Amino acid sequence: MSSNGTENILLCHPLHPDSCPRTHRLTGVKVAMYAFILLIILMTVFGNLLIIISISHFKQLQSPTHLILLSLAVCDFLLGSLTMPYSMVRSVEGCWFLGDVLCKVYISLDMTLCNVSILHLCLISIDRYWAIYYPLKYKMRVTNNTMTVTITFTWIFSFVYSFSVVFSGVYAVGLEALILQMSCFGGCAAFLNKEWVLTTLIVAFIIPGTIMSSLYISIFKVVKKHAKVLSVASKGVNSQSSAQRERKAAKTLALVMGVFFLCWLPFFTVSAVNPYIKFSTPADLFEALGWFGYFNSACNPLIYGFFYPCFQKAFKTLISTYICGFKDSDGLTFE
Repeated sequence: MSSNGTENILLCHPLHPDSCPRTHRLTGVKVAMYAFILLIILMTVFGNLLIIISISHFKQLQSPTHLILLSLAVCDFLLGSLTMPYSMVRSVEGCWFLGDVLCKVYISLDMTLCNVSILHLCLISIDRYWAIYYPLKYKMRVTNNTMTVTITFTWIFSFVYSFSVVFSGVYAVGLEALILQMSCFGGCAAFLNKEWVLTTLIVAFIIPGTIMSSLYISIFKVVKKHAKVLSVASKGVNSQSSAQRERKAAKTLALVMGVFFLCWLPFFTVSAVNPYIKFSTPADLFEALGWFGYFNSACNPLIYGFFYPCFQKAFKTLISTYICGFKDSDGLTFE
């Protein structure tokens, strides 16, 4: 009987009778997974940290639009430093080692930061739409104070929504028997019922995604039209350069929308279907799609930072001054 295969199964908590089994993986596979996920975490943390330092350091970058980018970078930085490391261990080992209370805190915080990140992307699209369609009203009404209030509301709403849903347990009403059957000691997962998975899908993806896509399509059309007019009517270098900036802006907007849907659509699609198939989605597939969504937070500083000349100049100045020890003798101007 001692040769029974069950005795060879590694457990998350060997001393607990109801322990979850660890995910069986070859050592080489584990090392590769840890290395790849760690790369995503480092990209997320340091990329967003560079955005935070740039906007905080240079007053020229502290406009209402850049305040959204600053808040987005703070959100993605916290996601990369507070939740992603625990998600990494859970994804690779298949275990949660910190108990049920911290599991709820982790799920709530993860949901909060992901929602804040997505809502900020939506807020950026609204900001850009107002700036292009109503430039006079935008300069009068959209100030740093009004933007700070809007950003604060976004954080509070996401925090209250996520923590209240998780800690109240309303998301699991009607799934008690299934959860009792599937749960074990050392696991950390939220099984959302049909009503709350639909609510979360609408609040966190459908509404922001619809707003983003519709506004960016409108912006893209206007920018493309402006670029075409400038290109045809231009006879000087300044007009030609303006047309080039318009085209670049249009391409950047298309990239923003494409990366957002590429990263989050698979995860939300599977999440919406999961309750209807009794949560039979393979754990590794669900974890992989979750990391695909996380990857959007690593891409945000690349898109919003490295594609804008003002950030490129700020990054160059910060790196040359504080890392390499050189002084920027040319000064710093933002366009």
